[in-house]
Amino acid sequence: MKAPHDEHQDLREALRALCAGFPPEYHRRHGADRTYPEEFVEALTKAGWLAAMIPEKYGGSGLGLVEASIIMEEINRAGGNAGHCHGQMYNMGTLLRHGSEAQKEKYLPKIASGELRLQSMGVTEPTTGTDTTRLKTTAEKRGDRYLVNGQKVWISRIRHSDLMILLARTTPLAEVRKKSEGLSIFLVDLHAAIGNGLTVKPIRNMVGHETNELFFDDLEIPAENLIGEEGRGFRYILDGLNAERTLIAAECIGDGYWFTEKAVAYARERRVFDRPTGQNQGVQFPIARGYVNIEAANLMRFKAARKFDAGEDCGAEANMAKLLAADASWEAANVCLQTYGGFGFAEEYDVERKFRETRLYQVAPISTNFILSYVAEHVLGLPRSF
Repeated sequence: MKAPHDEHQDLREALRALCAGFPPEYHRRHGADRTYPEEFVEALTKAGWLAAMIPEKYGGSGLGLVEASIIMEEINRAGGNAGHCHGQMYNMGTLLRHGSEAQKEKYLPKIASGELRLQSMGVTEPTTGTDTTRLKTTAEKRGDRYLVNGQKVWISRIRHSDLMILLARTTPLAEVRKKSEGLSIFLVDLHAAIGNGLTVKPIRNMVGHETNELFFDDLEIPAENLIGEEGRGFRYILDGLNAERTLIAAECIGDGYWFTEKAVAYARERRVFDRPTGQNQGVQFPIARGYVNIEAANLMRFKAARKFDAGEDCGAEANMAKLLAADASWEAANVCLQTYGGFGFAEEYDVERKFRETRLYQVAPISTNFILSYVAEHVLGLPRSF
């Protein structure tokens, strides 16, 4: 595919050089074995890529969401899966923006160096799902500690993290003016917590993504691990969601380019009835349309990222970028699989693995229907639908 001028070409080339050291066979093996690509994540960490958004004063690169999104895009475009490590990018933002200076000085340099991993965020619950303000996990203050009880689900990378951001209710729902009040954010030391009030139950899933169900039974968290003010945690979490959605959009765009490049290459080489299959409009038109949609989603991704970096409200753009990119990557995945025909189902071509991985983003971290609801209410001014 013809590449336009890119002001971030040096960044892309550096990422591509690193990713080239982990060929398709590497990611295929971990996908088939449902294992964590530890060597790949460690290489990204040592090169400083996962500390991109941590300020230089804490040992990071001090880059913006634009650059962070390119890092995630290039991992997926190279055939990897940034879902194994993207939590480090946006979870640390909660600590950076709302933590005390003592907390930032204690944790951020170690996160930047890779000594500590902050890759998990405990928000979703089995009975409330996206209705976050009604979550049931509680944190009750007892002297200099909080006692946590409850349950979380779909909490990723627990077994490959040292720290977790946890959202819990510190004031009962019946006692707050607004249901978004009374929720607080805590930093959980997973090594101290697991087996001492926190039980982790892995969930086997379609994409082999390391995710878990968590059970809290009087887990003790030191009061000093409270991030920001008690009761304001919901607002703190919302702060990071725009970054998360923009990064996920970038991953989908990376997937979309990967699928398109694979489909184009195969359609050029595969000959049926004495001609390349890519000569047929029935093959080339879907590939071309998929590429057009990826390019459109890419523009919205950069609009969202630039507004975020400028400190502007980018909720609409982040949501729309995630929707457009998830739809575009899923369209490109279907087109690529159709172009390959039966061979697309064979593991050795990697299409079926990436097909399963990109399907996740129609559902997570927020479903496309919720994004449409957000746009309808907050952008178009239509009545709230739920």
